[in-house]
Amino acid sequence: MNGSKPSQNITEVDLLLTNAHVLTLNEEDERFPHGAVAILGENIFAVGPSETVQARVTARRTLDATGCVVLPGLINGHTHAAMTLFRGLADDLPLMDWLQKHIFPAEQKLTEDWVYWGTLLACAEMIRSGTTTFCDMYLFEHKVAEAASHAGMRALVGEVLYDFPSPNYGPLENGLKHTEELIRTWQQDPLINIAVEPHALYTCSPDLLKKCFALAEKHDVPVITHLSETQSEVDQILKQYGCRPVVHLENLGLLSSRLIADHCVVLDEYDMELLARRSVRVVHNPESNMKLASGIAPVPQLLSMGIPVALGTDGCASNNDLDLFGEMDSCAKLHKASSLDPTAMPALPVLHMATRKGAQVLGLGGQVGELSPGLLADIIVVDFQKPHLTPVYDPVSHLVYAARGADVLHSIIHGKLVMEGRELKTLDFEEIAAHARQFARLIAS
Repeated sequence: MNGSKPSQNITEVDLLLTNAHVLTLNEEDERFPHGAVAILGENIFAVGPSETVQARVTARRTLDATGCVVLPGLINGHTHAAMTLFRGLADDLPLMDWLQKHIFPAEQKLTEDWVYWGTLLACAEMIRSGTTTFCDMYLFEHKVAEAASHAGMRALVGEVLYDFPSPNYGPLENGLKHTEELIRTWQQDPLINIAVEPHALYTCSPDLLKKCFALAEKHDVPVITHLSETQSEVDQILKQYGCRPVVHLENLGLLSSRLIADHCVVLDEYDMELLARRSVRVVHNPESNMKLASGIAPVPQLLSMGIPVALGTDGCASNNDLDLFGEMDSCAKLHKASSLDPTAMPALPVLHMATRKGAQVLGLGGQVGELSPGLLADIIVVDFQKPHLTPVYDPVSHLVYAARGADVLHSIIHGKLVMEGRELKTLDFEEIAAHARQFARLIAS
């Protein structure tokens, strides 16, 4: 032997992000101030100090992320993507007036083509503001799935089901068949997953709810519904069934770990105990709840009880944007103000709600939501070389309290660059915007 060290195995990777402040957001909260992330195919190959990672790999493509923070892509736990077409249509109204007098009538003009273009508009907005996964409930969801797939976004989608006829599938009996066809069509897709999605307890009979859960159990997929969003909803369910919404689901035998409950604003102690006992997952939508004056969900209490809570924007008609950075800021500050406690909802747990916890709620835990070798490469690069992000004491603080969607420089989904240097790589925004403006003229006529 000549005394030389044996050569280390070198792996050729597809993409290497270097010289960044890497936030893994994994269970140990590992951070690498001078870090790198290597991507091979659709997966993360290596994460760690730049020197360590670069010693292990050669890269077909390298992006220098000096001055940037690299973190998992954000996860929008609840939205109605195609409602970008209704952005600003009917502001400053109570939820039921907003729905029944404006949104439901406008939706009667929707076609599957308009849902497709409205969803592409949402995908463009979400990619440009750092969201890599979204969960959707709306009409013509087969077109939502197609649009998300075209954009290269990860999505959990499902057709909204209710007791009255749908502009998509017509009579109620066709709704479950449509959902089952969605499940079969997309069951092998790497980006698109399907859920069964009854709209709410005030629009779905007990019989429909039971059928929805039975279908979800048959195919082992989640059930998603709006739950206890407003006091008027709680009062209506109390009057109709003699109990609160959460108890109504419990009495039907439907409160379970399969359920993702959106909003959960108006809860009492027993409601929260039931949600915890049945391992229900919750999505918090602070800006929509504020705009519609629905109230403030008891998120700190839910988290303290071990209930997983994700963060969502809701639709653009009640928000009016899909920027999860703004949603994180609102979430943290709202709960501080409502509790008069500045220690309520610290920055890191809020960031987890938009990443790691969001993945857990949507059933994607261990796949996305953190930067660890072997996980899917859903990653964003945020440019911190901005006046409002200078200086940097704690990047997590800036991400929650100061960063904006426009600060996202690169977005990677399933190992593929879908935005590079703020340029969309999978979508033609001008074409999408032209379609959206055409639909607005139709609505206004």
